[in-house]
Amino acid sequence: MKKITVEIWSDILCPFCYIGKRRLETAMARFPQRDLIEVKWRSFELDPAANPTPGVNQYTLLAAKYGKSESWAREMSANMTQMAAAEGLAFDFDRLVPTNSLRAHRLIHLASQHGKQDAAEERLFKAYLEEGLDINDTATLTRLAAELQLPAAEVEQLLQSDNFTEEVRHDEYQARQLGVRGVPYFVFDDKYAVSGAQPAELFEEVLQKVWEEARPQPVQLAGAEGAACDLESGTC
Repeated sequence: MKKITVEIWSDILCPFCYIGKRRLETAMARFPQRDLIEVKWRSFELDPAANPTPGVNQYTLLAAKYGKSESWAREMSANMTQMAAAEGLAFDFDRLVPTNSLRAHRLIHLASQHGKQDAAEERLFKAYLEEGLDINDTATLTRLAAELQLPAAEVEQLLQSDNFTEEVRHDEYQARQLGVRGVPYFVFDDKYAVSGAQPAELFEEVLQKVWEEARPQPVQLAGAEGAACDLESGTC
C-alpha cells in the first residue's frame, strides 16, 4: 500500500522546528496507519551567513535582532522554554551556542544515506537546544556522528570537504519554489502544506484527510499559520 510522505523543511537553529517535530510525532503515534507514514527532512537555513561572535549569548542576539532589551529576550526565551516543556523538551537557552547550521544539515544528508536521517535530526536538535553544544564544531559533530554510528571515514571526509552542500542547496531551492518563508514547514503527500509548529490535533487531521483522499501541489490549509522562525529576521 502506498505510503503517506511528509516532507519537513527545518533548521536545527529553530526552536519551533523541534517543537513541531514532537507535535507531529504525537499525531503520528495516534494515527492508525502510522507504519505507512514516511518522514523526509529537508534543509532550510534561516541565516546562511550566520557567523556569531564567540561568547555572545542568545539573549543579546535576540534583543539586537528585534531592537528590544535583553530582559525582554530572556522573557521570550522563557516562554518558549515553557512551550517546549509541554512537549517533553528541555530547552536551555542559557547554555545555547549561537552558530551556523550548514555543517549540521550536511551531516543529516549523510545520515540519510544510512537510513538515520530522523535520528540525526533529533540528535542535533537536542545537542543545540538542550545540551548547549556547538553544532558547527568539528569535534562535536564527529562525536555526535559516532553516537549515530555513521561511518567514521565518511564523516571525516564530509567535515574536511563541501560534501552534501549541493543537496542542502537543492532543498532550499525547492523551498523557494514552494514559497516557504519560515520553518517548520510541512508538506503532506505533495498536496497539503502546514506552516508552523501546529497542535498535534491539526497534524492528525491532515494525516486523516490525506489518507482519505486521492493525492495531487501543496495548498495552504486555511488557518494553518503557526509559530515559526522567520527567514527574513534570521535565527530565533
